[in-house]
Amino acid sequence: MGGTHSKLNCSPIESRQPVRYDEGMERKPAILGTTDTTHTQQLAERLQRGELSLDVFLRSLIQPKTADLGDVQLDLDRRRRCGYPEVVFGEGKTLATLERLFERMLDEGIDVLATRIAPEVAAGLGKRFPAAKYNEVGRTFRVSVKKPAKAPGWAPSSSDSPDTKRKPFVAIVTAGTTDIPVAEEARETLSWMGVETTLIQDVGVAGPHRLPEKLPLLDGAAAVIVVAGMEGALPSVVGGYVPCPVIAVPTSVGYGASCGGLAALLSMLNSCAANVTVVNVDAGFKAGYVAGLIAHGTAARSA
Repeated sequence: MGGTHSKLNCSPIESRQPVRYDEGMERKPAILGTTDTTHTQQLAERLQRGELSLDVFLRSLIQPKTADLGDVQLDLDRRRRCGYPEVVFGEGKTLATLERLFERMLDEGIDVLATRIAPEVAAGLGKRFPAAKYNEVGRTFRVSVKKPAKAPGWAPSSSDSPDTKRKPFVAIVTAGTTDIPVAEEARETLSWMGVETTLIQDVGVAGPHRLPEKLPLLDGAAAVIVVAGMEGALPSVVGGYVPCPVIAVPTSVGYGASCGGLAALLSMLNSCAANVTVVNVDAGFKAGYVAGLIAHGTAARSA
């Protein structure tokens, strides 16, 4: 058969300086859209019911949507638009930049989640934010907004009593132990979103008897995240056992022909299991975030 054939390049992508595609573009003023109008109407209804003071109502209307921190433009409006605030991708950011970001987020009442934070950077951040939680395996850094202390004599009301019915949860399954860092990034993301998780480790297809032994732990899951490198076969197997979405995460674990996770990615994209969807290589955060949205949607429908 004639014609030329393209050669697949599996070499690592060289790091580059980020490119700004909006430089020189005309910046147009924001237009009040349907989402803004709905939000304003909800605020007005709360004001009318006495749930908001006039001062809070007015400040909510004029609150800026972006915080200009110099080298970073923090999206202050994302929680209203998307349900959750901005998450910080820490790789490539300086310690000083991250400190400014976190300080402003906490001032705005935003619980901080940052991914891809190196241990040496986390050590510096820990001095500024001693109450923070750093997951060294998943390389996530979290800082929670300080909650007001309970008043003296406080007693739980009926609405505060624990719910014995388990809320929708997400199961996280790894093919091998080497996949755990990506799984931990997903788990921390789900924890930040307020979603319970169950972690099942090292049940890859090389030991096919291991997964069936753990299947009871998947019962009732709103979604299952499956993290696998090498040939990436495990998500299809899991998909054949569960009635919920399976979010496959290819990892860069493997030898030369794995092409840094490309082999697993292509295998997962070609899954025969109808309930399997795929995120990018090593994208534990993305899998966790999507699974969290699914879990919260399940909780809303069952309420």
